[in-house]
Amino acid sequence: MPPGCPSTIDLNADVGESFGRWPLGDDRALMPHLSSANVACGFHAGDPLTLRRTCALAVEQGVAIGAQVGYRDLAGFGRRFIDVAPEDLEADVLYQLSALAGLAAAAGGRVTYLKPHGALYHAVSKHPEQADAVIAAVVAFGGLPVLGLAGSAFLDRATAAGLLVVAEGFADRAYLPSGGLVPRSEPGALLVDPAAVAAQAVRLASSGEVHSLCLHGDSPGAAASAAAVRAALSDAGIAVEAFGSS
Repeated sequence: MPPGCPSTIDLNADVGESFGRWPLGDDRALMPHLSSANVACGFHAGDPLTLRRTCALAVEQGVAIGAQVGYRDLAGFGRRFIDVAPEDLEADVLYQLSALAGLAAAAGGRVTYLKPHGALYHAVSKHPEQADAVIAAVVAFGGLPVLGLAGSAFLDRATAAGLLVVAEGFADRAYLPSGGLVPRSEPGALLVDPAAVAAQAVRLASSGEVHSLCLHGDSPGAAASAAAVRAALSDAGIAVEAFGSS
């Protein structure tokens, strides 16, 4: 293991995104490879039964449960920016957090962190009012660690509000030279070859700049990519462990 390389890294993925009769991703195949699960909260994806079952699966597998909150946008899968008034957004996020917390408790678990989803994930680094609304909801909930893009303004604002922040990188997304993500509308934005995903995961983990790596559960072959990432990290001497567990 190179000098300065962390000995552990968190591996998270977006799960619980199926809706009724429309399945999305294979959470049961993916979950054993994860240390943290970003569970949808019903606004951008997921229905109550799916979310309850996803929380139960996470508890069964010993995986930390995180609330992945998004815009009220089922039709757009939460990937469209919505100019929500801060007061409404704060209430929406608090509502999602509280709902998932109840479902997690019913499954014998608990929500241990929050991560914005999709367009909201990007908006909180560009729109201070929306960032502060999300942060205010977390504070009102009682405080949780927040997961966000490494180096983002959102994490800076969350830190200033007294919240624990966790910087993440994306194993299955292409990066711009600026450090941002290549827009999904552009070719090559999503990495689907497990070997390429694993190589990027090791590179990001070895940088020491991120504490969590993300995979997208709705991507083709997500479980295979997760298995490849775990194997590559192990070969590099990096263990997969939920943040805050050591």
